[in-house]
Amino acid sequence: MLQTIFQRRSIRKFKDEPLLDEEIGLLLQCAMAAPSANNLKSWQFVAITQRERLNELAEIHPYGKMLQQAPAALLICGDSLLQPNIGYLLLDCAAATQNVLLAATALRIGSVWLGVYPREQRMNDIKVLLNIPENVVPVALVALGYADEKKAANDPWMPEKIHYNNW
Repeated sequence: MLQTIFQRRSIRKFKDEPLLDEEIGLLLQCAMAAPSANNLKSWQFVAITQRERLNELAEIHPYGKMLQQAPAALLICGDSLLQPNIGYLLLDCAAATQNVLLAATALRIGSVWLGVYPREQRMNDIKVLLNIPENVVPVALVALGYADEKKAANDPWMPEKIHYNNW
């Protein structure tokens, strides 16, 4: 697990190979294994594999051009009827997103996290495109595919960011 954490990198170049339905299903299972506030499991997911939809998302999201190459994406959303506290809803979705990113790395699937919330225009455009109900908040979009680029493992150690017992 520790090796997977350090090897997780944002991948923006993908091979022209579809992901298997089983792989997408496993990524969704991993997302649903994330903790959630009060165990309300407020997340909802949209799995996107249609080329036309991926291309439309690439046009909507200003940093989503890699979606034109990616064979799949997952939209992680929060259901405000299940979790009315937006702060907890966002934390639930962030935990699910991180699980997807780590699981993808473990499965040797490239991924990159694209922020959606709190950008109103992005959120609204995605809601219209994917016919998302009013009570559902799009939070994050994860592009997925077999990596067509190699990146070295991450070395995130920054001791200056650590404070013990107080600031």
